[in-house]
Amino acid sequence: MKSVSSLALVVALGWLGGCSTVPDNQVTNVPLQPTSINAGNIARPIMMPNGNDTMFWFAVSGESMGSALPGRLLAYIYQGSCTNLGAKPAYDMNDGPNARFYSGASHQYFWKNAAVSTQTLRAGGYALVVRESPADGHQAIFCGNLS
Repeated sequence: MKSVSSLALVVALGWLGGCSTVPDNQVTNVPLQPTSINAGNIARPIMMPNGNDTMFWFAVSGESMGSALPGRLLAYIYQGSCTNLGAKPAYDMNDGPNARFYSGASHQYFWKNAAVSTQTLRAGGYALVVRESPADGHQAIFCGNLS
């Protein structure tokens, strides 16, 4: 079963890469770490320019225990770092379109768009946070520094 879900991830990311007109050197993997309430799960987003904005494609394995299924994950960009987040998000990526794809092994695939340039985010001083939906407690389940 694990190889089937891994294959689904490879196919999804390959499909995304094949459809993109963004040069490979502008696509960045963002290392996200699970928070203590979500230990053992994995999130692998890629970040790429989308005009003057930044597009994030997410592949997420699992959510914290007790979340509604299917859960709706939210993504935010904070000033600061995962160890020292700003008081509120600098960029909320949850008001636009949100595509979700599911596999049979509790993986989720979705995308988000941020109204900020990729160059600004790569310069440092920002963190990407994935949270549960408000119905599930809105707790942070993944965090990664953007630099």
